Amino acid sequence: MAIDYEKLLDLQIPDTQQSYTHKDSILYALSLGYASDPIDARQLPLVYEEGLQAVPTMGVVLAHPGYWPRTLNTGLDWVRIVHAEQGLTLHKQLPAEAQVIGKSRVVQIIDKGADKGALITYERRILERATGEPLCTITQTMLARGDGGFGGPQQSIAPPPGVPERPADYCVDLSTPANMALLYRLNGDWNPLHADPDIARKAGFERPILHGLATWGVAGRAIMQAVCGFDGNRIASIFGRFTAPAYPGETFRSEIWVDGTTVAFRVRAVERDVIVINNGRVELRV
Repeated sequence: MAIDYEKLLDLQIPDTQQSYTHKDSILYALSLGYASDPIDARQLPLVYEEGLQAVPTMGVVLAHPGYWPRTLNTGLDWVRIVHAEQGLTLHKQLPAEAQVIGKSRVVQIIDKGADKGALITYERRILERATGEPLCTITQTMLARGDGGFGGPQQSIAPPPGVPERPADYCVDLSTPANMALLYRLNGDWNPLHADPDIARKAGFERPILHGLATWGVAGRAIMQAVCGFDGNRIASIFGRFTAPAYPGETFRSEIWVDGTTVAFRVRAVERDVIVINNGRVELRV
């Protein structure tokens, strides 16, 4: 079934509500490997209920609408969809516990051609349920590899600025466990591509791949460690472009450049020497 451009652009993604507790905030942090060193006092507030602080990148899993390309009538070949880009803007520091509403909408669809797929960007705004106050805004672009050539707009997305040519200011290697995808999916993304070997093979992968948001979250962890002293309130926004699939069990090397309040980064899967996130940008609060 081909994409119906107008229908997909007008797709009604149901609002989602979530009441999350300190357990959810702790699970998110642990699923990304925070506090792997249990005596690092700087990380304890991110995983311990006394004085708990939410990891800033947790915004991307709040009030998740589920895997709507599969569950809604989209016409998409959902098995062949991969994560292309991810952005998060934090309007305030995330509370460790809250009741929130997620409001999602498709904002752009680009036809890259029959053999190149389609780019689909959607936005999710996270609001505090009682007050309607915005907490964060998430933007996500998916590459629907099997859905190009439907006759939609073919404009390209301008690439974000690249990383500096000078040596990185920081280089952080973080290892991941082989079961990381099975743990990370407990945050709300139940796409079987990250759990079922048969689904992964049908999608063209040798085994289940890691969630893009998990790789992205590990990059956020590296930046928290290298630049922020694990103070999540310093991160105002974070963006990254996914350039290759990543696998649970790999070591991720985050190369980080700092220019004032702007941080550039890229992430390499060390064992395969493959860049998995590029064109990364973080804006810091002073």
